[in-house]
Order: sequence, then C-alpha cells, then structure tokens
Amino acid sequence: MSGSETRKQSSVWRLVAPIRGRLIAACGVQALASVAGLVPFIAVVEITRALWVAEDPGAALTWAGIAAGALALRLICIMLAATLTHFADADLQLDLRRQMAARLSKAPLSWFTKTNSGALKKGVQDDFTAFHDIVGHAFTMIVGAACVPIGVLIYLAYVDWRLPLAALVPVAIGGGLMASQMRGQGEKMKEYDAAMARVNAAAVEYVSGIGVIKTFSGTGRAFDRFLERGNAFFDDFWNWVKEVLTVSALMELTLSPPAAITFASGLALLLSSQGIFAPIEGFALVALAPLLTQPFMALAFAQHNFQQAAQAGDRLSALLDTPVLPQPDNETELAGYGVVFENVTASYDGHRDVLRDINLVLEPGTTTALVGPSGSGKSTIARLLPRFLDPKSGTVSIGGVPVTMLPAEQLYRSLGFVFQDVRLLRGSIRDNLAIGAPNADFAEITAATRLAHIHDRIAALPRGYDSEIGKDAILSGGEAQRLTIARALLADPPILVLDEALAFADAETAAALRTALAQWSGNRTLLVVAHDLTSITHADQICVLEEGRIVACGSHSELLATEGLYARLWAATEREEAA
Repeated sequence: MSGSETRKQSSVWRLVAPIRGRLIAACGVQALASVAGLVPFIAVVEITRALWVAEDPGAALTWAGIAAGALALRLICIMLAATLTHFADADLQLDLRRQMAARLSKAPLSWFTKTNSGALKKGVQDDFTAFHDIVGHAFTMIVGAACVPIGVLIYLAYVDWRLPLAALVPVAIGGGLMASQMRGQGEKMKEYDAAMARVNAAAVEYVSGIGVIKTFSGTGRAFDRFLERGNAFFDDFWNWVKEVLTVSALMELTLSPPAAITFASGLALLLSSQGIFAPIEGFALVALAPLLTQPFMALAFAQHNFQQAAQAGDRLSALLDTPVLPQPDNETELAGYGVVFENVTASYDGHRDVLRDINLVLEPGTTTALVGPSGSGKSTIARLLPRFLDPKSGTVSIGGVPVTMLPAEQLYRSLGFVFQDVRLLRGSIRDNLAIGAPNADFAEITAATRLAHIHDRIAALPRGYDSEIGKDAILSGGEAQRLTIARALLADPPILVLDEALAFADAETAAALRTALAQWSGNRTLLVVAHDLTSITHADQICVLEEGRIVACGSHSELLATEGLYARLWAATEREEAA
C-alpha cells in the first residue's frame, strides 16, 4: 500500500474513532448473522444425508428446526447490526458537522476566497454520503462477506478435507481477476473525485452567476463551458470503465452463483463417478459452492466504498484541519474603545501585500471614512477589525489590546459590522435581527428597525417580524442591507464598521440613514468605507488610500485644500453629478 493510501486509510480510522466501539459491536453481531445464515444450507445437506443415507426422519426434523431457528436469529442480528451502524452514523455525522462548522467559523476569510466552491460543497455535503455508505453498510458487509466463506470451508473440510480444495478453484480464478481489476483503482478514484469537484464548481459558478451571464447575453457560451467540463468528465469516466470492463465481466461471471453451481456440479459428478467422493459429499459441494464465491462480489463493492470513503476522509480531515485564526481563552479588560492600526501590512495569499505600513487612529466618538480608488485596500482595512484577516505584520488594537488577544465573543461584543455583500440566514426577520442581541424585546427590535428605516417594510409583510427570509419575506438588496444595519444597531456595539453599507439605498433613504447613524453614534467609534464621497463629508477624519497605503488624512475641507488625490476624486464626483 502506498504512503498516500495509508494516509487516507488513517483519515478514515481517525474520523470513525468516536464510534469505533459500536462498529466493532455491530460487526460482531453481523458475524453471528452470517454464521446463522450459513446454517440452513448446511441443514439442507444434513437433511439429505439423514433421509438418503441414514434414513433417519427424526434427524431430518431436528435439522429443519435448527434451520428455522437460525433464520430467525439471522433476521434479529441483521436488524440489530443495521440499527447499531445507522445510529452510530447519525451521531458521527452530527459530531463531524458540528466540528466542521466550528472550525470553518474560525477560518480566515482569505481561506474561503482561495477554496474552490465545488470542492467545498463536495466536502461538506457529498463526502458525508460516502461516509454513510462505509459506516452504515461497508464494515458489516465486509465482516459478513469474510465470515461466510470461512464457515463454508470449515464445514466442507469437516465433510471431506478434499472438498475445500475443489471449491477454491473458481475462487482462485475470480480472485485473480478481481486483483487485476483493482490494481491502480486508488489513483483512478482520486482522478474521478477531482473531476467531479470540477463539475460541481462549474455548476455552482454557472448558477450563482446566471444574472450576470444573462445580462451580457453570455448564456450560451457559459453553458457551453459547463457542458465542456461535463463532457470531459464523461470521457474520462468512460475511458476508465473501458479499461476494466472485460476483466470485470469475466470476474462477475466466474464468481456468480450459476457459474459456481455449474462448476461444482460438473466436478462433483466427475469425482463421485470415479469413487473419489461419495454422492452426498458431492451434493455438499454443489449446495455450498455459491456461498463461497458470492461474498467476493460484496467484497468488491465494499472495496469500492472504502476507496470512496478514503478520498472523502482525506477531504473531511483537511477541512477539519483548516488553519484557523488563533484565539485566547480569557477575556482582557479594555481601556475604552479606541482603535489603532500600527504599522499594519496585510496579504491575502502571503505573497502580494494589499496593505502596506498602515498607521491609523480611530478615537471614540468619532467617524473615520476610508476613500480611494477601487482596489486601494479600503475594505481590507475594514475586515482587519473583525479578524476576517490578520495582519502579515503590525497590530490592530481595540482599547490598547491587540484584536488577536481578544476571544471571539469579546471581540464581537465590542464590534459590529455591515458589509455591502449582505448575508441573511434562513429564518424569521425577528431571528435575523436578534442574532447579536438574543435577549432584546420587541420594543428594542422595532426601535432599531425604525432607525434603519425598514420597520414599515417589515410590518407590511404577511407575518410581519415572523415572516421568513426567502419564503414570505422577499427583500430587495437595499432592504436587506437596511435589515443588517438594524441588526448591527440592535446589538449596540461600541465600534461599528460600515463597508458600503448604503450602496443599495436610494438617495433619500441614504440621507435619512446617515442622519440616523449620526444621531445614534454618540460616543461610539465608526469606521465607514465609501465610494460616494458626498456621503462622508461630515466625517471627523477622512483617510485617502492609494495602492494599499494611506496617502492623506484630514477633514473634507482640509483634503480639498491640499489639491491631492481626494480633491481629484471630489472633482470627478461633481462632474458625474453635473452630468
């Protein structure tokens, strides 16, 4: 076994470790079920022996009773084994999903931007299905497939030591064909999973970008690209199948029950006619031969499941090992809620710096606005505060304490943020608003929504604040943004970050929101990212960014007087308004 295959198998064992005891118990019960399932076939031989050779009807009735009891025991054991594995699988999936949610919630934002959406979807959804197959079925299937041939060989050896040798001939042929078929399948399965991830990514990208695609009349071209990836996957898969098709067909034919019976019948007739075997021994070979070959097909399917689970285990383990932003366990007392960026350099990929030597102070009770051309680093500064990204060098501190030294709960109590890319959870309007303030009463909730100019829209919904997002609450981009502003105001953080938070609001609503935020801010610290310069002329300080650096800071009038980049941006804004 190669090093990569060993690593993947170890991933499987690592993931199933919490339920290993129950799996072992289920496998033990399944072994008993397999032995019990073998008894009726043995009973057929012994009943034939009792009636044909010994002429003992009483012994035949005894064996019939034993067979009936064994069948009942087999049914009970199969149901018990399935119950054990499926309950274990449900507990394991719940535990793994919780671990994954907790892990990914601590991952830096840059990790999500670098991770393929199709691969992530495969990891958090499809791979759990592969693990259901292995936990719920494959382990017990392998035990059952192993116990039956062993039991058959033991019984045949009891009847005549030469019978197992005769019975193993088709097994040896089929086993050799199976080994030939399985050679190199681990790498093929890896290629298959990679191709499937590419198809998933193409599907996600096509669906998520359909609005843009239709706007620019690119539906046909985009769909063609999706089809190309699908066709490439089909071609690769068909080439793989063609390589093993002949060997697989021969293997299934050799190990099939009809082939086993045919071979055993011919061999039994030949050897018994020559006096080597007694007829009853030849009958034992014919009756039990299918049980010796059929489990090998189950082993082949189980091996396939294990290969899939090995790949899935590797991906799940990688997700569970996703690098996270380190957090301390204990809270630290803050000396107020002033914010300081000191010599901050930041990078999303660890190579290209998007911010360089940022020094910035946000005093409590003031509003700081960040402006500059697209790509200058405004949003990156905003994302450093909630630790969606940590600085490559330098520190970002709140109340004199670096944000890296604050536990997440304390950090997010101190900080609220509203970004242009709005995210609402599947649930009621009330639940979405109360995420940051779960104990808020209805009066506090409505006060926040009135301040954010969204109360009337919510009240007009079929179930008001109990309306469900995406179901009976279909909100426009501007309405959703105002809802997130209300959510941030309800949490009442001492620091609020607004990154293009009014981008989707019309001019009248945006002006009303700016007035409301100015009244609400009081002694709170506000950091505002804006493209519309007319919306931040009231800010206590405006910082101008260019190519990841702060090139100027001051009030609106001070920056206009310098006739620098801000003055040029303001002149461009006035020309646009005049046009």
